Amino acid sequence: MTNAPTPPQNKLQWQCRRGTKELDFLLLSFLDLGYALADAEEKALFVELLAREDDELIGLLLGDLEVEAGAMKGLVGKIRAFALVKF
Repeated sequence: MTNAPTPPQNKLQWQCRRGTKELDFLLLSFLDLGYALADAEEKALFVELLAREDDELIGLLLGDLEVEAGAMKGLVGKIRAFALVKF
């Protein structure tokens, strides 16, 4: 993980649009509801997550792939939770 500044939210919104309804819903739900509440580390993790390939990303967010332990696992759980709130 780097300490680079996170992109503006409108750029993130475009990065969250992945072309599948599932990914779009999960990522945009977190961006709309949880990103503003996230601390700098979690925002950087979200940017890192968005850099992953779609097949890996959907596997992580839908639970088909194991998430590495630590902060990334917590972020994936929050993304899933915010999607449930929005649903």
